[in-house]
Amino acid sequence: MYPDVFLNRIKKQLKDSNSFESFLDAIDNEPYKALRVNTLKASVEDFLSDNPFGIASENAVSWCPEGFYYNEEMAPGKHPLHFAGAYYIQEPSAMSPVMELDIQPGDRVLDLCAAPGGKSTQIAARLNNEGMLITNEPNGKRAQILSENIERMGIGNAMVVSHDPSELADRFPEYFDRILVDAPCSGEGMFRKNSLATTEWSPENVTMCAERQRAILRDAVSMLKPGGRLVYSTCTFSEEENEQNVEWLLDSFDDLKLIKQKRLWPHEIRGEGHFYAVFNKEGENFKAPTQNKSKVSKKELAKYFEFQDENLSMRIEDCPIYENPNYIFYGQELYLLPGDFPSTTGLRVLRPGLHLGTLKKDRFEPSFALSHYINPSIVNRTVEIDEDEAISYLKGQTLNFDLEKGYYLIMHKGYALGWGKLSQGVMKNHYPKGLRIKC
Repeated sequence: MYPDVFLNRIKKQLKDSNSFESFLDAIDNEPYKALRVNTLKASVEDFLSDNPFGIASENAVSWCPEGFYYNEEMAPGKHPLHFAGAYYIQEPSAMSPVMELDIQPGDRVLDLCAAPGGKSTQIAARLNNEGMLITNEPNGKRAQILSENIERMGIGNAMVVSHDPSELADRFPEYFDRILVDAPCSGEGMFRKNSLATTEWSPENVTMCAERQRAILRDAVSMLKPGGRLVYSTCTFSEEENEQNVEWLLDSFDDLKLIKQKRLWPHEIRGEGHFYAVFNKEGENFKAPTQNKSKVSKKELAKYFEFQDENLSMRIEDCPIYENPNYIFYGQELYLLPGDFPSTTGLRVLRPGLHLGTLKKDRFEPSFALSHYINPSIVNRTVEIDEDEAISYLKGQTLNFDLEKGYYLIMHKGYALGWGKLSQGVMKNHYPKGLRIKC
């Protein structure tokens, strides 16, 4: 099942024959399943007190306070709470690198190789609506998936871009406080999770990955501020892609200091194979301002503010994150950025900030992203629906209510699913067509 060259190398790495046998047993077993609670939506305690899967504190992932194991039969990926962004389904070992970033309030963070978004959404949760996250994925299709996950998890201080790391390095010299490089790799740690990965593996691919990783790391170091932290991670066992790249970094950059490095072996933990190394860049951290001034006039925003005044008890711009807000139009689509975000000029941006909605001639239509970002407590009209009704809503079906007309935030177990607009007892479904559950 596994290439002999790979197994012989692992045997040498582990040295102990008993450890090698334990490794073989582990990768022949079913992989562990886990989810990470989205603390932008609810606390871990609140989630555990009322979740439909029977997940409890004893199911915790030891290295991530928001992570919890679940059984396959629970199927949380098909539950309405998944679509509400209450949690992110994430391999447990993959939760470890972000914990090593030591994110501080107000940090500027770059996730350089971000799709599909597990680590980016984890970073955003730890930022807790302070600071900024620039999340990058060079592959356009994968970047779109990343953008969708950023929206689903209700993140308002993230910019999704699609660039080769070298292009970003030219734009952002010594700009970021924290950088995560979860590098493309040979994927050896995913063999038991993804059998296709074994067919794509070869020693030549390992060497190619190591060379590509060094190019990415070189660009990452140039974007890291003095005093900043870099975490490099892979999901592979190869020393060429792990320890040897760490040695190369230290030899190449005198101002980098290795804080720690760690291997996660599947026979030693409840998770897949992973590796991470943590570096600090020596020097004094200075945060240069990047204040942008909005070029959108108050007249252009009139319909948007009318929507807010009619449907919300406070304006979104009154939240601390949006002090000195910056508005951007992409066609008819209106976005809101925190004032200290960098300019989007010259960047391939999929999502410049919080997508507020669509401005039409006679009205403003709120976005899916806004429904997932906004605190339901400031929405004037909400409606709680049961699980069957939630599934119907996610399929795009209409619902009937004897309530006053207007926009409603559709809720399930206290989490927002999306918007609906009620007229004559019929709730028009505003859940995006491209995201709807197929019947």
